[in-house]
This record gives sequence, C-alpha cells and structure tokens, in this order.
Amino acid sequence: MSITSEDKQNLISKFQRDHKDTGSPEVQISILTTRIKNLTEHFKVNKKDHHSRRGLLGLVSRRRKLLTYLKSENFLSYQKMLKELGLRK
Repeated sequence: MSITSEDKQNLISKFQRDHKDTGSPEVQISILTTRIKNLTEHFKVNKKDHHSRRGLLGLVSRRRKLLTYLKSENFLSYQKMLKELGLRK
C-alpha cells in the first residue's frame, strides 16, 4: 500500500522545482496521487477494509486542498500537474 523510497525519489526528481526541493506543492501532490492509486488497487481486493478507506478520504482531501492552493498561486503549474498525473478537473 505504501510507496517505496525509490519511487518517492523518482517522483521528487521528476516534479521538483530545483535540486534541493522536496516539499513544493507539485512534489506533495505527486506523492499523494501515487499513494491514492495504490490504495485504490488495495480496495479492489479488500472491499471491507473500511479503516483504510477513511485514510484514503483524508489523502484525497489533502490533495484537493493542495491543488486548490496551486491553482490560485501558479495556474500554469496546476494545469501541467493535472495533465501529467491524469487527474480530472
């Protein structure tokens, strides 16, 4: 269900603004999206795992808030993130 450190490093290097950036909204959104996709696959097998489903709702909410912030601060970056991650808005 969780992502490996190698996957996380790949996401950070792909979406970071500069070589020291690890906490920008783009990086956080990409990591959250990967975690959400992994949990979605988990729920296809474990339909009755309601405790993890509550965590999934929290992740989706956090990603939505970050996307709203990114949209208000940097609209071009927001559009780029939606396209690269395959999110609908």
